[in-house]
Amino acid sequence: MNMNQITVNEFTTPGPVSVRPEEKLPNIWNIMQENGIRHILVTEGSKVLGILSERDITTFSQADYFKNVEARDIMSSDLVTVSPDTQLFEVALVMSENKVGSAVVIDENEKFIGIFTATDALNALVEVLRGDLVN
Repeated sequence: MNMNQITVNEFTTPGPVSVRPEEKLPNIWNIMQENGIRHILVTEGSKVLGILSERDITTFSQADYFKNVEARDIMSSDLVTVSPDTQLFEVALVMSENKVGSAVVIDENEKFIGIFTATDALNALVEVLRGDLVN
């Protein structure tokens, strides 16, 4: 396979965990810990409104008002979004240029179908360097 033919879809984590905008940070933190994830989408129905990272939440974890903060209060709404057929190098480049740890993978109807994280990018790199993807 030509490296330029490798798409983000091959490494996307499908069905990412999501929360509602009014979800409180302590509950979000528990959900993230239970699922072993570092990014969580904030959604209404199938529409992605924003994303929270583990770092976003830990920034507020020592504040007295932590238990009252909602996802909508601190989520990043300036998302990097890509389609499943975006070439792998393109999404990695966009993530790097925007200094973000994930990109939301959406379909043509803007419904979220997965998330592509820096860890997914590293897994892809390992496969490429090992020769698993390129023949």
